[in-house]
Amino acid sequence: MSSEGKISGQINKFKSVFEKEGAAFVWSFLYFFALLTAYFILRPIRDAMGIASGVGFLPWLFSATFVVMLVVMPIYGALVSRYPRRKFIPYVYLFFALNLVMFWYFFANNIRMDIVAQIFFVWLSVFNVFVVSIFWSFMVDIYKSGDSKVLFGLIASGGTIGGIVGPSIVTFGADVLGTGSLLLISAAILLFAIFCVNKLVSLRRDDLEETESANDNQTQAIGGGIMSGVTEVFKSRYLMGISTLVFLLSLTATFAYFQQGSMIYDAYPNTDERVMIFGQIDLYVSIFAFIFQVFISGPVLSNYGVKGGIIILPIITLVGFALLSISPTIGVFVIFQTLRRASEYGMFVPSRENLFSVVSREQKYKSKNFIDTVVFRGGDVANGWFYNLLNSAMGLSISAIAMIGVPIAAVWGVLAWRLGKTHEEKAS
Repeated sequence: MSSEGKISGQINKFKSVFEKEGAAFVWSFLYFFALLTAYFILRPIRDAMGIASGVGFLPWLFSATFVVMLVVMPIYGALVSRYPRRKFIPYVYLFFALNLVMFWYFFANNIRMDIVAQIFFVWLSVFNVFVVSIFWSFMVDIYKSGDSKVLFGLIASGGTIGGIVGPSIVTFGADVLGTGSLLLISAAILLFAIFCVNKLVSLRRDDLEETESANDNQTQAIGGGIMSGVTEVFKSRYLMGISTLVFLLSLTATFAYFQQGSMIYDAYPNTDERVMIFGQIDLYVSIFAFIFQVFISGPVLSNYGVKGGIIILPIITLVGFALLSISPTIGVFVIFQTLRRASEYGMFVPSRENLFSVVSREQKYKSKNFIDTVVFRGGDVANGWFYNLLNSAMGLSISAIAMIGVPIAAVWGVLAWRLGKTHEEKAS
């Protein structure tokens, strides 16, 4: 079939699906747009709060976040297994919107900001699990498999737009409105998300009851918790390789995050200014991530496979650390961090997910749960303390630590390439 015929077929398929799912699609699109807009308004505030007590306090915040996540995840799992998502999602969103109003009160009245800043940093991670992560599970409940293949990419674009609008509001509003007002804007957007959820529930009540029951049965059939993935990982050299790949992602990302905090802490003494610059970085990242997703990811994966997609981030990281070791300036860092995070979201993440396509369903779900939680989040904690050791205890400068990051990125790149080659061999 010619390319014109394929495009025509895809358009006709979309028209067919949209005729019966048009209303649900519009509300799903707006729902995801609202969630990501609200989250990306809060993210720069979180980053600014994280360095309010100095960059040296970040490892403690990483540790607290990890502990809280270990406590929250079973609660999240219990809620999902006990209550239909359509019932508890609106209440969860309302709870977090009220939390934001409470934070606004503390911010506006400057009440114990040292403690409140630390609580907010940890709180946003919990927010991310309960508010953002559950979205796609809810979408799976709503749409049938064939329809989801047609619509999910377009629904995801709503989140991409939200990822641009949110930081834009922060970039152009933080200095004028103040940090506290941004919290209220985010809370209002969350209330709109509740409205979207209720609209979807009213449109698809019967289908939701049926699919929720089927999904619960599938989840129970897999079984096992986070630690059940340990044995799956250690039994497979391939999964061990993926675990190491993810740990090195955490290590290099932590180095970059702490360096970012140090530079912005020194250059911008005012909290609103810090929020604004963090918002600018998030805005640049979202725009370039969109460019990666639309124009680069598809051709690279089609022509060079997973190994081509997964090697780009380590290369950018290696070059970025090398440049920082020579010229540790904010300008160089913003360019590096923008390209690093954009390529992570636009290329590395989809390529990494593809690595799991050649393992069994049981291996995928059990090991992925362990890798995403223990290896990645636990790695953040360990690597945070490692950076603190290099910077605070040993007195190494940003440029010296960046130099250490160069060989780490090189090893990471070699591993990524080999895993991509192994994936090709297993797939064939």
